[in-house]
This record gives sequence, structure tokens and C-alpha cells, in this order.
Amino acid sequence: MPKILIVDDQKCIRELLSEELVCEGYRVESTGDAESVRDHLMSFWPDLVLLDLYLDGPDGWEVLSEIKRQDPYLPVLILTAYDSFMDDPRLSQADGYVIKSIDFDDLKQKIADVLNRKTAGERKEEVQASHQNRPEGSRFLSTISSRIVLKVNG
Repeated sequence: MPKILIVDDQKCIRELLSEELVCEGYRVESTGDAESVRDHLMSFWPDLVLLDLYLDGPDGWEVLSEIKRQDPYLPVLILTAYDSFMDDPRLSQADGYVIKSIDFDDLKQKIADVLNRKTAGERKEEVQASHQNRPEGSRFLSTISSRIVLKVNG
């Protein structure tokens, strides 16, 4: 069962999305606190992150950069009420975006598309290849490689 982390500062949005995605068969955790994203990534190990750009504290772009530094292969979909950032080059760090709506079909389709792009085995191979190009002692890549091995084997 794929796991999704929702990062949005509006509690009602988190609850609505969580309920909808749980009904679709996903395991879901959510946070409204940009500062706690790292903890959620390390304890929940999501397969995908839904990230609002307009958060209290660090903005979504900073959170996106931090997520990609921690796990460059973790898919992130930007979830926003605004379409004013479509030409922003930072959007290239994300795996797509969804405009917030009461119609969840577009969101569900994009989640399925992103999760189906790469299997856990493919992500494992990418991480192992990038691990070979990193200096020794990279604790993060060792951790992420172990995580992927566990997902593939378990």
C-alpha cells in the first residue's frame, strides 16, 4: 500500500485529502508544520509527498529543496490554490503539480501516474548508482538505500 505525506498548513485541507486518499487505499500522514517534514520523512518513509507552496514559516519551495536534498528520488507533487508559479524554474524540482479543487479526480490520477513511473526496484538502482558517485560516509544514502531494499524485499 503506497504511503503519502501531505504537507499543508490548512488543517481542513489535510483532513479532506487524507480521508479521500485513505478511501483510495493509500496510507496517509499529514503535517501542517514545515519544520516537521524531515521527521515525517524519516519515520513514515512516504512514497510520495503532496506539498502546498504557501506554508506558515518556510515556504513550500524551501521544503521542496530540503526534501530533494534528503531523497532526490522521492516524488513530490505541488498542491496549490494558485497557478501563478507555472513559469517558475523551481517547479522543475517537483514531479508535477495539482491545483486545489473539490474535484479529486485530477489529483488521484496524478498520484497514480507519479507512483507508477518508477517501481521501488528502479528507485533502488538509481540510489545505488548515485551512491557510487558520492564520497564515503554519506549516511543519508546508506539510510535511503536500506529503506529501498526493505521496501523491495518486504
